Parts: sequence; C-alpha cells; structure tokens
Amino acid sequence: MAVECWVASIVRRISFNPTPGLTMQWSYRRSIQHAGVFSAILSLAACSGLPKAGERTSSTAMKGNQGTVLAAAVRPQVAAHRGLSGLHSLPDGPEALAARLALADAAQRSLDVQYFIWNQDLAGKVLLEHLFRAADRGVRVRLLLDDLGTMPSDANLLAIDSHPNIELRMFNPVAMRSPRLLGMILDFGRINRRMHNKSFTADGQFAIVGGRNIGDEYFGANEAINFADLDVVLIGPVVKEVSDEFDLYWNNQSSIPINTLGRQDTTPEQFAAKRAALVEYHTAAERSGYAKAVRDCEFARQLRHRNVSYFWGPATIVMDNPDKVTMSSARTETHLAPQLRQVFNATKRELFLVSPYFVPGKQGVELLAGVRRRGARVVVITNSLASTDGVPVHSKYQGYRKPLLEAGVELYEMKPIPGTLQGRGLSSLRGPAGSSTAGLHAKTFTFDRQVGFIGSFNLDPRSSKLNTEMGVLFHCPALAKRLPENTGRNLEHNAYRVELVGHRLEWVTREGDQKVRYYSEPETSLWKRVKAQMISWLPIEWLL
Repeated sequence: MAVECWVASIVRRISFNPTPGLTMQWSYRRSIQHAGVFSAILSLAACSGLPKAGERTSSTAMKGNQGTVLAAAVRPQVAAHRGLSGLHSLPDGPEALAARLALADAAQRSLDVQYFIWNQDLAGKVLLEHLFRAADRGVRVRLLLDDLGTMPSDANLLAIDSHPNIELRMFNPVAMRSPRLLGMILDFGRINRRMHNKSFTADGQFAIVGGRNIGDEYFGANEAINFADLDVVLIGPVVKEVSDEFDLYWNNQSSIPINTLGRQDTTPEQFAAKRAALVEYHTAAERSGYAKAVRDCEFARQLRHRNVSYFWGPATIVMDNPDKVTMSSARTETHLAPQLRQVFNATKRELFLVSPYFVPGKQGVELLAGVRRRGARVVVITNSLASTDGVPVHSKYQGYRKPLLEAGVELYEMKPIPGTLQGRGLSSLRGPAGSSTAGLHAKTFTFDRQVGFIGSFNLDPRSSKLNTEMGVLFHCPALAKRLPENTGRNLEHNAYRVELVGHRLEWVTREGDQKVRYYSEPETSLWKRVKAQMISWLPIEWLL
C-alpha cells in the first residue's frame, strides 16, 4: 500500500468551523488498516505511552433525576413493566438523528455522550449545536470521544470544552500532538487500540446504543454513500448500566481531559466567533429538505406526547473493560467476546448474524461449524466487495468463505445500491436523492429468535482483541424475532447468496423476476478484485 495514501487519509481533520457543502471523512477503519500495513512494512515499535492526565476530577452520573420531564415520560411504562427494560429500534437514519436531537433538547440535568467518530458535517454540527443549547440551559454535558476516530483539531475541541457546562475527554490520545502524524507512527502499538463504543444518555432516563457514529453517512444525509445501520432507544433498569459503563470509561486512566492535552486557551472572543458560525450554519441547515425529514420523524413527536412504543424484556449491557487497550490482547478477562460466546454456545435452533466487517478466523469458523453440527441454522450477512468501505477486511474475510460454506453456514453479501436497501427493516436505508452507494454498518445478532444483541461489536479480530466495544443483550422474543424477519424479507433481492459449486464460489441473487448467477465478485472492477487479493497476502489479519 502506498505510503502517501495512508498519509493522505490519516491527516484529515474535523473542524469546529462550518465549511460549505458536505464532505465525508475517510473512515477510521481504512486509516488504521493502512496504518497497519505501513507499520508492518517498517516494523515500527511503540515507545511513547499515555500522556499525563494532570489534575483530573472524577465524576459520575447524576442522581435524583426523578423530577425531570424525561423521567415523567418513562415513569408510567417502566412502572407497568417492573424489572424489565424497554427497547425501541431505530432502523431509519433521519429518525435516529431526530431521536438524539429530541433527547438533547428535552434534557434538564445531564447528557453523557460517548462516540468513536464525530464528523464535521451536517449531522455532526447540528448535534453539536443542540449539545451547546443544552449546556446553555445548565445541563451538564460530558463528551467522551476517541482521539483517533474523530481525528480532531485540538483548537476546536478546546473551544467546545471552554463552555462552563461541557467537559471533553479524549480516549487513548496521541501523546505527541504536533506533529501528530509522527506521534501516531512512533506509538502505533498503543494508538492501534481504540474506543469503538457508542452511547447517548439523557438525564439517566433514556439511552441510545447501537452501531451509528456521528456523521451524515450514518443518518442517511450523505450525497455519496450511506450506511444501513441500527440503534436502539433504551428505558428502564438497563439505562443505569449504560450510565455505569460511561462512568467506568470517563474515569479510566485512558480518558484524558482535552485541556491537559491542548497547548492553547480559547479566549471568550474566539469562542463567541466559533459559536456564532455554528449557529449560522444550523439556521441555514434548518431550511434543507433533510432537516424537514428529521423534523417529521415519529420518535420526537411520540416523545413529546409520551406514547413511544417499546419491546419489553430483561436487558443488560455487555462491554469490554476500558483497560483492554492497555493490556495484552491475550488477556481476555477484560473482553466482551467471551460474554457473547456463552450465548452462541447455548443456541439450539438458529443463529442469525449481521456483521459488516466479518473476519471469523479459524476459531470463529469452528465456533459456527459447532453450532451447525448441533442442528441449528446459521446465517451470516456481511458486506460484499462492492458495498464494503474496508477492502482490507474483505481481503481476509474471503479466505474463510469456503470453509464456512462447507460447514453449512448460509452466507449473504449485501448489494451496494441504496434502492435495494429501502424499507423499514434492519436492512432499511433511504439516502437522499443522488446518493449513489450504500453499505452495511449494523451489528446485530439473534439467537433462536429469543435473545438479541445490538451494539458496536463486529465479528472480526479488531473488535474481539484490540478495540473496546459495547452493546445491549436482551431476552425479548418479539424484538429478537423481528430483526431476522425484517432483514430476511427481501434478502434474495438485497443481497448475493454465496454458494460453493464444486470448488468454485458463485453469487446468486434475484434481479426483478430473474434469478441471476455471478461467477466472480459482483459489481466490482478487475482492479478492485486484484487489490483485495494482493492485500490478502499481507500478514495483517490481526489488525482488521
């Protein structure tokens, strides 16, 4: 992989200052994969370690929120389902953004926000402005961002942090802030371990967890590419577990206040200018067609009228301990994956897995083969080479297709065209007019259509061993049944079923009323297939 390609991708920055038009930041996953290739070639060793946090105040989720508007909104339903948690799925991109905006606007005491990527586009700027408005009302805002996932400018982050009611911390940050690229290279062993968690908690009453980062492509607002993704709104006892997860990360040694990393202060005049520019951008954005679609979404209206519908059942948060990023990947006591493996091993009838980045490894193939030998149906849905935004991931995944098919696993690869993913199921995606490409980004697993998982965890080595992850594990047959039903409803049109014919792979789908069979990776160029094959020869699977 050319060094300049990685450098070009990794030095992109988000900006607090609005800029004309919508631009999509290159994905973190692509950056870190290119970084891994570069690091493997140069054999660079880690050397710097975490920056010193200096004086840091420990804080926890606020107590005594029962008098808030959001507490009143959930109280009757939570009381009617004692001991159970409520789950409301958000498959539609604009509605998922609307839900976050509505909760930010309704919050009266606290917002705890944890994300891997926060882009400088419409979604990122609009949500940031709503966080500012909450802080203006006196709401305490704690914002925890991954330092490499967001690729931020310290000056812009310090401006956000300068608001008296907002505190911003960066997880596992680059110690050498300038030149930042050099700091990343010299400390690659540590910087390679990222916080992939995603949560949004309002007044300790509502939480949103799932697969979405903050950026246009996750909310159906990007002109070039949009992801089919899934979040879930949570109420009831499980929300405290989300708050506990946030507190654990917020107070961890790897979470460093931005004001101890940055080297410049934000003057009141500088903050006022930046905030005015953000307000001006928000005002202009409100006139867009996309903004109207967000305003018309059901969740915000239902929240105001206190009639949001939920699926009910026992639910718990499963997560990696934040110390995972500082410990050997061989030490699994801090890992989420063993918690999920217990549920895998208990599956008897059907295992339905949706993972956009899927590199099972030999152990994963054996795990799925073992489920299949017990007589259970095993279905895996992932990206095709045409739809993926991570060619290196696909290059390693493709080597496991034959052993998976030989074990009896049903393997589907999603098509890249937005029109094939429209609808209201998990596979829903409704990009704006002109959107040309779609990809899968949801991470959902269902076990015997009784138990389900929605979160940030991919079935690949990076999620399993390197990054931190989180998600909600729930025993709710109504929702666990609905996820595979919605996904599978138009699967023969939305995806290619991979089949093993003799020793050859074939891709089968329906286009209109016709059954179509492909004998090489569909809708891809020869160069893209060659590139994937070349990358597959590199020893980088552990990075993916």
